[in-house]
Amino acid sequence: MSSLDEAINQLLSIEGATGAAIVDYASGMALAQGGNPSFDLGIAAAGNANVVRAKLSTMSELGIADEIDDILITLSSQYHLINVLNSQGSSGLFIYLVLNRTSANLALARHKLKVVAVQIAV
Repeated sequence: MSSLDEAINQLLSIEGATGAAIVDYASGMALAQGGNPSFDLGIAAAGNANVVRAKLSTMSELGIADEIDDILITLSSQYHLINVLNSQGSSGLFIYLVLNRTSANLALARHKLKVVAVQIAV
């Protein structure tokens, strides 16, 4: 089990990572965050909690009983990865990872993100 600060440090060590947060999607509050993505990470985390809640609500309305693994938002200069944590010790949380699109390898970043995600427990 990894502390939230250790998890943030591991996420920021991913090549191309400029910001990372671990967020409670019910409240939108970032429990831990780090990096400098050139925007307010706390506001972005809260906004992305809305994205997660909207997707979960839509899935419920459609009768989809599956779990969200990742949500990927691609911008012209960045990737925004949202990884919803579904384990017993981290239910209700997601990881928000901001990557520089030029320097990041998306496939490798997703792989490393999953390795960190399974270690998180609150």
